[in-house]
Amino acid sequence: MQYTLSSRRTVVGTGLHSGALVRMALLPGAADTGLVFRRVDCAPGSNEIRVCPENWVEAQLCTQLRNAHGVRVSTVEHLLAALHGCGVHNAVIELDGPEVPILDGSAAPFVAHILAAGLRMQQAPLQVYRVCQTVEVERDGAVARLSPADTLEIAFEISFDEAAIGHQSQAMRMSNGTFLRELSDCRTFCRRADVEFMQSRGLALGGTLDNAVVFDQGRVLSPGGLRRPDEPVRHKMLDVMGDLYVLGRPIIGRYEGARAGHALTGLLLRKLLATPGALELTPCSHATRARMPGVGITQRDLPLSA
Repeated sequence: MQYTLSSRRTVVGTGLHSGALVRMALLPGAADTGLVFRRVDCAPGSNEIRVCPENWVEAQLCTQLRNAHGVRVSTVEHLLAALHGCGVHNAVIELDGPEVPILDGSAAPFVAHILAAGLRMQQAPLQVYRVCQTVEVERDGAVARLSPADTLEIAFEISFDEAAIGHQSQAMRMSNGTFLRELSDCRTFCRRADVEFMQSRGLALGGTLDNAVVFDQGRVLSPGGLRRPDEPVRHKMLDVMGDLYVLGRPIIGRYEGARAGHALTGLLLRKLLATPGALELTPCSHATRARMPGVGITQRDLPLSA
C-alpha cells in the first residue's frame, strides 16, 4: 500500500534565500501522484514541479529540479531523504521561494515533522523500481554504481585532505528505521571556503555554524563538534537517500559511491533508466514491503540530537 501524511498541512520551517525568508509546508498527496513541489510564489499553472528524473537538472553542490516552465527548486536532497526514509510516497511540498530551508543541515528536523504529522495508508498498490543489472558512471575519479539486491543498501567512501575528515567508509541496509537511527541527524559538511563559494552562487545563504559542520585547517568550527565520529560519510549516504528518491518511488538495489556527489548520482539514475533491462517497475511484494526504509518507524527511532 502507498502512504501519505495524515495532517492536512504541516508547517516545517523557514530559511533564507537571497536575504528573503522562505517558508515551507507539507501536505498530503493523493494516491499515485508521487511527490510534488508547489512554488506558491509563482503563477498557478506553472508552479508545480514533480519529483521525477525528467525534471532533474545537473547542479553543483545540491540537487535541483526544474519543470517545463523553467520554475526551479533547489537543495531538495535532505527533505527527499526524510520522505524516503519515512516511507512517504505521496505528498505536496509548498514553499514560497526557490530553495528548501536548510534547517540544521540534516534530515532530522524534516523527519520529526513527518512523524508528528503521522502517516496514512492509502488504498492503492505500491510499485517499486528494482535494479536488475549493474550500472556505473565515473567522472574525474569519482564513481557511482547501482547493482541488484533484495533491499535498499547504501555504501559510501570518502577521502579528503582535510585532516579532521580524512578517509571514511560506511555501508548499511536501509531496512525499517535504519535511516532514522543511523543517518538522519548527520549534517552537511564543508570547509569555511566552501561556504563562501556556495553563497556566492546564491545557495545556502542562511548557512551558519548551526546548520552545517564547518571544517577549517583540521578544526571543527561548529558548536558541539561532530554528532558521530564518521558524520561526513554518513551525511553523504543521507544525500544518496534523497537523490535516489528523484526517481519518484522507492528503489530496491545496492548503491555504491566513492567520492560521488549529487550530480554523479543523478547521471547514474539517467543511465539506469536509459539502459535496456537494467530497471524493472514491479508491484511491491509483502516480503519486499517488510524491508522498506519506513516500515515500523516511531519517534523512538529519531536520534537524541534530532
